[in-house]
Amino acid sequence: MGTETASRRFRGIDAWEDAEILDALLESQLAAVASVRPALPALAAAAADAAPRLRRGGRLVYAGAGTSGRVAAQDGSELFPTFGHPQDKLAYLIAGGATALSRPVENAEDDAGAGQSEAAALRLGPDDVVIGIAASGGTPYTRAVLQEAARAGALTIAVASNPGAPIFGDAAHAVLLATGEEPIAGSTRLKAGTAQKVALNLFSTLVMTRLGHVYDGLMVDMQPTNAKLNDRSVRMLRAIVPVDEAAARAALQAAGQNVKLAALVALGDSAEDGRRRLDAAGGDLRRALAAKQGS
Repeated sequence: MGTETASRRFRGIDAWEDAEILDALLESQLAAVASVRPALPALAAAAADAAPRLRRGGRLVYAGAGTSGRVAAQDGSELFPTFGHPQDKLAYLIAGGATALSRPVENAEDDAGAGQSEAAALRLGPDDVVIGIAASGGTPYTRAVLQEAARAGALTIAVASNPGAPIFGDAAHAVLLATGEEPIAGSTRLKAGTAQKVALNLFSTLVMTRLGHVYDGLMVDMQPTNAKLNDRSVRMLRAIVPVDEAAARAALQAAGQNVKLAALVALGDSAEDGRRRLDAAGGDLRRALAAKQGS
């Protein structure tokens, strides 16, 4: 496997000067980011299949082991605060459980039985989306999760860094991030991990955009949990609707701090009417504003 092969480029790295090491490591990180570009069509196809299922109430399930599991959990944990994606519509299957997020759990990634049983316990269905991440593409735990998810009829997506990885045969969508040899052989927290983070960022942001959580590059379903974010809500609302700060704050208060609803309230809807309009538009603010202007 490419991820396990020692790179000639980094032979003798421990004898290099600090600046030389850092420059070479940065070079490898840039290459990792570049490796995502060929995967864009696969990511787009996976997102196009995922969004309708999640819109119908399905769950987005992240599965992985070691570095891949931690990268997956990081991506998923950002979806509620950033996009307001319901927390009960997210799930994580990490080899070794929550403990493995901060320290290694011996043999957890090799436990296919645990992957199968933990996936089965979620009672997956056709509207659920399971994305399995494994740099090597052969992790037994993650493969077992995807296999069980497929048996349950869930949409399955596999992300790996080695061409021809076995995990690609377990999923409906295969996303190859061909990062190749690592600067430190087998240390997939470097190139493979970087590419995984970028790919998951792209995938989840595209899906959240298609679910109506983004308008004009603004995170309009953000959860305002502190003063800084409350101020951001005011700025977002004023960028959408031409109102002064006092009117923006009043609309947000009437809308329960929901920016999308506040935009309709600021344009004259009651909170109840605005909710109905948003519901009719599937939560899409652009469609709701168009309906408001046409009424």
